[in-house]
Amino acid sequence: MRSRSDRIRHALSFELLGLALVTPLGAWAFDRDMHEIGLVALVCATVAMGWNYVYNLLFDLWMSRRYGHTRKSVLLRVGHAVLFELGLLVALAPYIAWELGVSLGHALVMDMGFAGFYLVYAFVFNWLYDLVFPIPQARAEARG
Repeated sequence: MRSRSDRIRHALSFELLGLALVTPLGAWAFDRDMHEIGLVALVCATVAMGWNYVYNLLFDLWMSRRYGHTRKSVLLRVGHAVLFELGLLVALAPYIAWELGVSLGHALVMDMGFAGFYLVYAFVFNWLYDLVFPIPQARAEARG
């Protein structure tokens, strides 16, 4: 299992890098002011950061109980990323509609665009994070 400080480093680095990428891309893709998208992205990132911490802790606990370890196969990583993003879609679409003054349907489409980006981003980021900062148990097994 990861330590609390490692989980916090993970969540912060994930969200800061994600914001740096998604704000200009979102402003361009949705033809909106960078300030508007930046505000929405910041609020969404704050919600996502809390969700990231809780979701990954629960997912690791589930994996530990079910499999006795937290190593993720490619298929499990895909499921992990999809479930994470689905939870955020449900939580964030109403906020996006309200903040940008668009219909819930339009906000859902926009949120799915953000989710599509973050789905790929989460998969790549988490895989790379696990390589750069391996779980102590996984590090010991690799030296084995």
